[in-house]
Amino acid sequence: MRRHILLLDPAPAMQALLLHNLEGAGYRVSCALNARGAQALMAVDAPDLLLLEWELPDASGITLLRQLRQDGALCELPIIMASARDSEHDKVLALESGADDYLCKPFGPREMLARVHALLRRRARMLLRDAGGQAALRLDPHTLRVTAGKVPINLGRVEFKLLHFLMDHPGRVHSRAQLLDQVWGQAAYLDERTVDAHVGRLRHALQPGGCGHHIETVRGSGYRYQACDAACA
Repeated sequence: MRRHILLLDPAPAMQALLLHNLEGAGYRVSCALNARGAQALMAVDAPDLLLLEWELPDASGITLLRQLRQDGALCELPIIMASARDSEHDKVLALESGADDYLCKPFGPREMLARVHALLRRRARMLLRDAGGQAALRLDPHTLRVTAGKVPINLGRVEFKLLHFLMDHPGRVHSRAQLLDQVWGQAAYLDERTVDAHVGRLRHALQPGGCGHHIETVRGSGYRYQACDAACA
């Protein structure tokens, strides 16, 4: 599944360059030219990472950064601040305002991609652990193995992809249509009840490890994953 990057930069030339490199690296990319446009996009399709320019036409990137850190739905969103400001004061201000990383312009595409990869890797490791640091439910996308505590969980290909996507977005509610798009792909013409059937299979498979109830149904909206607690270990 492709990770979703929101690129917020008011300079068309820079935006086009970053878009080309991010898509070339396999990411799904949305673009915005100002803070208002970015907020509208995030309300519809929350990204996995935001690449944020400091200087925006309608607001300071720092202001938007602080607003996002106060937003219950987006407060944990990984954010890389990008700016031509290269003083220590500016870097510290951005990091203290909630940025996870800071890129000084001009920067090369390889450095940008390396920082994006690294931040998403760190975020993925955090999401696979519960709040107490216990590795209760663990999914390894490289070996395709899932364990709940010490119990191995056997999943089919679709159930693995479904769990992977939900665990990558803990606490976020996804509609059946969104899950069809993200897990099965836009070219899949399936009934939304297909999602219900696979969620049922996923819950059943997680029961031996005591984690089936962490795939929650949100009435009238869809499904979400709530991170396992100590009772799941």
